[in-house]
Amino acid sequence: MKKYDYKSRNPQGKSVTGTVDAETESEAIDELRRRGLTVTSIGKGGTGKRTSKFKVSFSGFGSTEISFFKPRVRRKDLVPVVRQLATMFQSGIPLVEALEVIEEQADNETMKSVIGDVAAEVRQGTDFSNALSRHSKVFDDIFINMIRAGEVSGQLDHVLERLATHMEEAEELKGEIKSAMTYPVVSLFIIVIISIGMLVGVLPMFAEMFENLDQELPKLTIFMMALSTLVSSKFLLLTAGFTGLFVAYKAALRTPKGVYARDWALLRIPVFGPLIQKTALSRFSGTFATLIRSGVPILGALEIVGSTIGNVHYARAIQESAESVRQGESLGIPLARSKQFPAMVTRMISIGERSGSLEQLLEKVSEFYDREVRATVKQLTSLIEPFLIVIMGAIVGTMVIAMFMPLLGMIGNMGK
Repeated sequence: MKKYDYKSRNPQGKSVTGTVDAETESEAIDELRRRGLTVTSIGKGGTGKRTSKFKVSFSGFGSTEISFFKPRVRRKDLVPVVRQLATMFQSGIPLVEALEVIEEQADNETMKSVIGDVAAEVRQGTDFSNALSRHSKVFDDIFINMIRAGEVSGQLDHVLERLATHMEEAEELKGEIKSAMTYPVVSLFIIVIISIGMLVGVLPMFAEMFENLDQELPKLTIFMMALSTLVSSKFLLLTAGFTGLFVAYKAALRTPKGVYARDWALLRIPVFGPLIQKTALSRFSGTFATLIRSGVPILGALEIVGSTIGNVHYARAIQESAESVRQGESLGIPLARSKQFPAMVTRMISIGERSGSLEQLLEKVSEFYDREVRATVKQLTSLIEPFLIVIMGAIVGTMVIAMFMPLLGMIGNMGK
């Protein structure tokens, strides 16, 4: 029998270290799991440490040096990392060793540095959640609080699995929405470029021809020529004006009133407003259910969901509802009072609170709105394409008609 030194956590989340006798490291880990311990590191020869090398430097981004030129870590970059971590941890691989493997495989230099720092902190006895919290620009509140709840409950392996599934589903839905919105954005850009090109490059060529015509020009032609002259002569000024408006818009979004006005307007845009509402409701119910199932207290879960839902009106309603819950009120009542949540959502929450199955009903609500969002996106995609074609045809057709109306009038006069 060999001796293995280990570091672990008990079901109450307290750090436990010691030595276990086993033939192999896998048997040692199995024995510790039978004792109800979550292994964070294990080693032979009385060291309790791995010999892997870590490239760790400090300052700047959390406690890891992140230079300006290093790539940032996007949320979709974390999805495979969390899935790999959950799979390895559930397979009995200690947390530190799993982090070391992920560090070695990481292609993103920032990710590699952050994971290496987290692994080094955990190996020295720091809680996994606390090590993650030092990199708040990479790991958000949902991520950190779910890990903390998993450590406290002794169910870190299950929490990692739920977190991986939650992130995968959220990124998949986000990707579908982005993919559906790419076509209209690109089409609108092309329409603007074509319109400017015709106003600046094509219509001025007809201006001299029209001046030599001894006839009155149609009002449509006069209007289009005036617009062409304005855009051609004031192009730089107009460009500067639109740039200034964009900068002012961005500056307004840095103020609470600006964000409030933007989110209010987004919810009331025809067609797109309902899609934004359904997306917010899907994110609320799915994230809330995941946090509660992972052991995060309901008030803490509401605070996290409110800060990550992405719309200030829903965030304010959730914060006010959390305050009502803190004072002893049932959650469904203040959510209904806010007028931001449909009756189906608030009633399902009320039933879940009374029956003790809140997370299950929230998951059903999330699945419902996920389907609604996907169906709405498909409908928008099928409707937007012909709509944009009509707009492009109308703009180009109007310009062409404005150019040829005087010529047709001249040909008509010649025939008389």
